[in-house]
Amino acid sequence: MSYNTTNFKSELKKIEEWLSKEYSSLQTGRATPMVLDSINIESYGSMMPVKNIASVSIEDSKTLRVAPWDKTQIKSIENSIIASNLGLSVVSDSDGVRVIFPMLTTENRIKLVKILKEKLEDARISVRKERQNEIDTTEDLPEDEAKRAKDDIQKCVDETNKNLEAIFTKKETDLMNN
Repeated sequence: MSYNTTNFKSELKKIEEWLSKEYSSLQTGRATPMVLDSINIESYGSMMPVKNIASVSIEDSKTLRVAPWDKTQIKSIENSIIASNLGLSVVSDSDGVRVIFPMLTTENRIKLVKILKEKLEDARISVRKERQNEIDTTEDLPEDEAKRAKDDIQKCVDETNKNLEAIFTKKETDLMNN
């Protein structure tokens, strides 16, 4: 009987998804609606994500258009985007808000790559913690079965680390060539 790594693999997949989500929220100079996912707007007494109160579309490579379904929300959307400190320029008109992504300087790109590396390292630390937790569960197994289980665990970890590195490389390339 081989050791079941299904739960372990699902935990590693969550770490990969976390890293992808973190990277998608980083502004790379190209307009992407995902940048606004972390912004909540005060609407009718409760905090709501932008996508729940407005349609977000890409006008061009540097501009997003946020068109609220209730035009009275334009000012609160504008204020929330400015308050988010994402470094985006905001211009409002009668139809909604135009969000403009500034050109990235070389200095800003280097800073962003540093942030990308920090988030990659956070993901790797999480993988190591998960690996240790999983190895701890193999202590009650017979010696040869525990060895096989540890080998299976390490294969999963190696594959996840390779995937994390690929996610990082893709985002870094996108950032530097934008």
